Amino acid sequence: MTTLTDAASNPPAHEVIYRQLRDQILFGEIAPGQALTIQGVADRLNAGMTPVREAIRRLTAEGALVFQGNRRVCVPELTAANISEIIFARQWLESHLGLRATERATPSDLNQLTEIDKKLDRAIVAGDLRAYLQNNYRFHAFLYNLAEAPILAEMAERLWLRFGPSLRVVIGRIGTQNLPDKHKDMLECMRTGDSEGAAKAMREDMLQGMEQIREMLDLREHSN
Repeated sequence: MTTLTDAASNPPAHEVIYRQLRDQILFGEIAPGQALTIQGVADRLNAGMTPVREAIRRLTAEGALVFQGNRRVCVPELTAANISEIIFARQWLESHLGLRATERATPSDLNQLTEIDKKLDRAIVAGDLRAYLQNNYRFHAFLYNLAEAPILAEMAERLWLRFGPSLRVVIGRIGTQNLPDKHKDMLECMRTGDSEGAAKAMREDMLQGMEQIREMLDLREHSN
């Protein structure tokens, strides 16, 4: 699965369109439940129909989009039960990937992670929702790559595509100032080689954010 940390240059047109549409889903620019057509996506991305069809096919296979009929797709709307499943899966994945990343990280890797975290802090202070979402994801994606566990990293990435749009909704409501951030705990553990501590920080960072999504969905379901 393609991530923001990929270094590939000059990708083919269908890959460019896939990445653009994927990022719009991942960072919540396409809202859960929002209907999309192939023509609408083509217009949105200023792209041809063929690469758009391929991008939609791939993202549907990854669970980021679902078919609605009449040539329409949408970002699936999650329930509190869905989030509980994602939390169950992410608890082990995030912890284990964090542990492996700590065991493999070099000083240069830690410097790059620190720079991403600084950008994240600036986004929080500025209330920049897009920058927060992007740098929060980049921090985790960088760790996934460090872990050298591509199958597990792909599983983690696909889960981001499932909950990313709902995370945008939550942050849009509570604001960036009220967001959890265990990244500094994570970085400190990585600097001292405390892989178990890093795994714990990674798990706690994930849990705090996901519980906010579950709380929002619980309230929505009980109000209906």
